[in-house]
Amino acid sequence: MKSSTSAWNSALLRRACLDALRKLHPRDLWRNPVIFVTALGALAVTVVLARDVLAGRATGFTVQITLWLWFTVLFANFAEAMAEGRGKAQADALKRTRSQTFARRVRSATPGAAEERVAAPDMRKGDLFVCETGDLIAADGEVIEGIASVDESAITGESAPVVRESGGDRSAVTGGTRVLSDRIMVRVSVEPGGGFIDRMIGLVEGASRQRTPNEIALGILLFALTAVFLGVVATLPAFARFSGLQSGQPGAVDTSLPVLVSLFVCLIPTTIGGLLSAIGISGIDRLVRRNVISTSGRAVEAAGDIDVLLLDKTGTITLGNRQAVEFIPAPGVTPLELAQAAQLASLADETPEGRSIVVLAKDKFALREREVAAPHATFVPFAAQTRMSGVDVAANATTPAIAVRKGAASSVRAWVEAQGAIYPAEVAAEVDRVSRAGGTPLVVAETGRTLGVIYLKDVVKGGIRERFSELRRMGIRTVMITGDNPLTAAAIAAEAGVDDFLAQATPEMKLQRIRDEQALGHLVAMTGDGTNDAPALAQADVGVAMNTGTQAAREAGNMVDLDSNPTKLIEIVEIGKQLLITRGALTTFSLANDIAKYFAIIPAIFVGLYAASGASSGPLAALNIMGLASPQSAILSSVIFNALIIVALVPLALRGVASRADSASALLRRNLLIYGVGGIVAPFLGIKLIDLALTSIGLV
Repeated sequence: MKSSTSAWNSALLRRACLDALRKLHPRDLWRNPVIFVTALGALAVTVVLARDVLAGRATGFTVQITLWLWFTVLFANFAEAMAEGRGKAQADALKRTRSQTFARRVRSATPGAAEERVAAPDMRKGDLFVCETGDLIAADGEVIEGIASVDESAITGESAPVVRESGGDRSAVTGGTRVLSDRIMVRVSVEPGGGFIDRMIGLVEGASRQRTPNEIALGILLFALTAVFLGVVATLPAFARFSGLQSGQPGAVDTSLPVLVSLFVCLIPTTIGGLLSAIGISGIDRLVRRNVISTSGRAVEAAGDIDVLLLDKTGTITLGNRQAVEFIPAPGVTPLELAQAAQLASLADETPEGRSIVVLAKDKFALREREVAAPHATFVPFAAQTRMSGVDVAANATTPAIAVRKGAASSVRAWVEAQGAIYPAEVAAEVDRVSRAGGTPLVVAETGRTLGVIYLKDVVKGGIRERFSELRRMGIRTVMITGDNPLTAAAIAAEAGVDDFLAQATPEMKLQRIRDEQALGHLVAMTGDGTNDAPALAQADVGVAMNTGTQAAREAGNMVDLDSNPTKLIEIVEIGKQLLITRGALTTFSLANDIAKYFAIIPAIFVGLYAASGASSGPLAALNIMGLASPQSAILSSVIFNALIIVALVPLALRGVASRADSASALLRRNLLIYGVGGIVAPFLGIKLIDLALTSIGLV
């Protein structure tokens, strides 16, 4: 589902502001204990302000503290609302695709079965319906009869139609998409409300987002810190009263409720508390923007901890279609002769391999199809029994009849020797060489002689080796899975730069490899699209099913790639790592903030203690290392900074901290330097600047 939703457009900002106000409801605040406690503190100060107003002794300081405490709560709500707002904008677009749709339900799959027109919401799992050209597919299901071209742009954003057919790994269809040609019969695979569009809407709106284990653990830590600081602040008046009495200065320490609440709110981790939910939502949002649906928040988080990737060779590491790259002539045969025969034998071959042979002959020898085609030629299609294809050209006035064949080396050799001709040892040697190099050899022969070998290569995708190197630096090991023989698999693995490979893989071997890796303590991710991939997808910590695959695969995995692009797995891992890095970086920054706030507020509270007769401040004023103008200015500046820093970090929480292909220890050192040291320095500068501004405009 492609989305061009801007992070800061006016409509999104207005919606987020309104949602921030709605989230003041206790039911919503309770989900975030840190912000809930902050709201209780703001409410308590509001009660004090109301009492002071009624008594006629309200001060500007109390008014400002009250407002900025509520702004702290609102800014935290705003951060979450902004993250949810982008999802809601995407959900609105999805809801438009779920307009009232009717299905042509049939009672059985027998030909000529009577149809009835029913509303899509009335379809149940197991029901059958038919779709023809122009019909909207009413519900998620599996094609059980027919083949059709389907427009899935409402889901994937891609305008190119896709083919869906029964009996293969491309049989799943999604409700809300449109049939462009032909006729199919579909069996519904989900109950109402459980379809992909429904799940996507719930996911991007945040309604169905479950907190991940790490998020829950961090929430418990933040709540524990909040409880500790609550105990510290609650006991502070007693210590202040005792110190005042012992120094003969009762009342020298300001322990009024607005001051205590300000100290409490500034010391608890409100920054990460306000941004924690937004970080999680935006991580899922980044997946959705790449057309990946996660059925589990745990899977998104696990993607960041993955250290083993199992990748199919075809379509992921290689382009998937073997390409002709070289003509290798037999002794006594010129390359031009071999190219002419190979192209002639491939004219009726519509496979990607056959087309690539025609293109190679054209590129290397400027051969055109019209130059070699003959009207009296009979093309021989490829057959699994013969493992050959070719052409028979009838004799004419100038040339004798000839037969040209290309195909597997063993089949062509048998065809040549059946005609009494000799199969050259040099050709057999070239066949072995191509096989050892990871290629596929096709032998070309004509009546009475062998012409040579076509080198077909499974082309490794450009840049894939560099991406694997990046993953290796991040501590992730890559394993290529292929059905090729070990020699071919080893050659392609070496060219692609993967760390290991599994050759001649069966579904049982894939499942066992995942279990073996997990038994060693690794977290494993893999992709798949077929029913035979379902056990491995279910076993993997992150199982990414292709949307074009079978319903069994989509249900077994915990993520679905709507683009059906196997290389998306690498992006998913990068998004998961970015989520974890962002959460860790902003947690570090938030906790480091407390150091500066401590040096701002504590001296302000105790500045009058032990003061000499007539002096406004005592020796504890030496702790005012920032040189803040007054106790009230120091407290108010800290509260304002505490509120504004949440808004300032919203873009970073939504965008995510940039991740680098590096080891965990290197990333930790980098984040501690940037966000740890930065978290200490930024408040010192920010609070001082706010103090200067408040003093200059006379607000304190």
